Amino acid sequence: MAALPATTARTYLHSTSLLRLLAVMLLVLAPHFARLPWGETVAILAVLAWRALAARRRWRMPGKLVRGALTLAAFAGVYWSYGRINGQHAGVALLVVMAALKLTEMDQRRDVMVTVFLMYFLCVTHFLFSQEIWTVLYLFAAAVSVTAILIEANHAGEPLPLRLTLRRGGSLVLQSVPLMLLMFVLFPRVPGPLWGLPSDAGAERSGLSDRMSPGDIASLILNDELAFRVRFEGRVPEPRERYWRGPVFWDFDGREWSEGLGALSQEPLQLEVGGEPLAYEVVLEPHRALWLLALEMPDVSSLPAGARLTQDGRLLARNAVRERQLYRMRSYLDFRLQPELSERARRYATRLPPQRNPRAQALAAQWRAQGLDDAAIVEAALRMFREQDFFYTLKPPLLGQDPVDDFLFNTRRGFCEHYASAFTTLMRAAGIPARVVTGYQGGERNGVGGYYLVRQSDAHAWSEVWLAGTGWQRVDPTAAVAPNRIEQNLASALSLDESLPLGLRRGGADAWVRLQDSWDYANAQWNRWVLAYGPELQEQLLSRFGLSGWRDLMLSLTIGLALALSLFGALALRRAMPLRPSDPALRAWRRALRPLARAGLEQRPAEGATAFAARVAAQRPELAAVVAELARRYQQARYDGMEPADRETLAGLRAAGLDLRRELRKR
Repeated sequence: MAALPATTARTYLHSTSLLRLLAVMLLVLAPHFARLPWGETVAILAVLAWRALAARRRWRMPGKLVRGALTLAAFAGVYWSYGRINGQHAGVALLVVMAALKLTEMDQRRDVMVTVFLMYFLCVTHFLFSQEIWTVLYLFAAAVSVTAILIEANHAGEPLPLRLTLRRGGSLVLQSVPLMLLMFVLFPRVPGPLWGLPSDAGAERSGLSDRMSPGDIASLILNDELAFRVRFEGRVPEPRERYWRGPVFWDFDGREWSEGLGALSQEPLQLEVGGEPLAYEVVLEPHRALWLLALEMPDVSSLPAGARLTQDGRLLARNAVRERQLYRMRSYLDFRLQPELSERARRYATRLPPQRNPRAQALAAQWRAQGLDDAAIVEAALRMFREQDFFYTLKPPLLGQDPVDDFLFNTRRGFCEHYASAFTTLMRAAGIPARVVTGYQGGERNGVGGYYLVRQSDAHAWSEVWLAGTGWQRVDPTAAVAPNRIEQNLASALSLDESLPLGLRRGGADAWVRLQDSWDYANAQWNRWVLAYGPELQEQLLSRFGLSGWRDLMLSLTIGLALALSLFGALALRRAMPLRPSDPALRAWRRALRPLARAGLEQRPAEGATAFAARVAAQRPELAAVVAELARRYQQARYDGMEPADRETLAGLRAAGLDLRRELRKR
């Protein structure tokens, strides 16, 4: 490889230390490689490899023109990949590339310090994408490694032993942990981030969408990411009762469903509940939308702070859910929603595009022409799904221009969204108000923690129809085709020639299942007490110690920080003080010399007792005899024998010291 044009051949770090720095930078950057475009990853690895070869073969650093061209190429590459150079993803990508390019001019102490502190900052950027336990453990190791490089960069000469720098780096990081914990527990928590973040900040949006078309939810089934965890405080509802309500769709263009409420969103909520409510706690993963997941139907008096229940039963937060949220809820399984339907809502819930899916509209008109009432038409549609050759499958065939007609009369193979869409279309064509509801159904119990996990693979779609005297009533056409999906789980509803991906399969050896449950339980506790540690949880925790309100919080934080810093300061002063000698003869000698030091005659660090006595005799002849006697007794106590001096010898040394004090007083 040819050397680049050079500006200087100076190198601040030893080649071994530089290679260690490159290894630590690779450790810090590695998790970002999975998020960066492959071209940028290759470019970064190429720069790291070139810098390592340059250190070994003593190549010179590139000149300003080359570095400027590389910088412009980095900006262009990031912009070409993301369409911007700011924001969470593009900004981090640009920072990573520029950190790698910093290596091309790292030949002075200032450049090394900038690179080291830049690596600290890069560690923090990983938390923008993941805050899981493994991320914290990985970045703890990265912080120790960066601190070790910082120690080595401040050591001139030959590189320190690797074990020594890592031990010192780990010691410094561990010393910061108590202060970090104090700040974490006591620093006032505020809802949301402390500063404004770019529009693409936060977790990637995953899970349910505000639109639904054929195949959307089927694609979610292959996603084993967690949607939320739930812990029931009393009775656990049966699987068939666990409908977690999310977006509600009113508009249909013949293929795609969307929310499209319009003026209906201003109508008042009518909700009548009965029976005993179910109490539970939800830890919701961020999905960057407004909806909160809850069992049908939430108790209005138990809504999370800032949340509201809309007239169509959606539970919405005040702001998009960009961070994990912990909230407690109560829900009634026995309820009536909107028992009175406005004329505007009726028209809205029976609209269909006139030129789309004509065969489905004709079938519904035929049922109505037979004199069937609304309840009978609902049963006729379910009986058609139940008795005719419809199949529940993860791999439905593609549908044509009129997807409902194609599904009902041709393919007859589909997933829950196919059945919900087709059933709702049939109801509307028959003049029955109907809509599609999406959310999650079911959940898997964790055997260690006793809570339930609801994953993206539990995403589900069902229908609601409005019947006089009943209000909006849930109708799940999937249950007519694949009842096992509702009563048990997804895997039991699939045919023998279909199987779930490995990550979604539950089973195997008991030890393996328990290990999975234990790991998820550890993550659940981490989410609950660390990632979900917000204002409410902080207030609950501190109230146990009699602390409440901002004043108490700030006072306790100030006192805690003062005590912690005082402790650290005392430890630092103690380490800076000279060690107290363990030899009693040496302690007695130094104690005896203190009066001489105050008189301006202090023993020099490399000066022996005899030489010191001679210097005192030259400067203060009147003290020559007593200082010579003191030096003789010190040498006798310190060096005459291998064992520590006996009491008699030490007593003679102390007596000589007293004689010196008396002589100084006379003078």
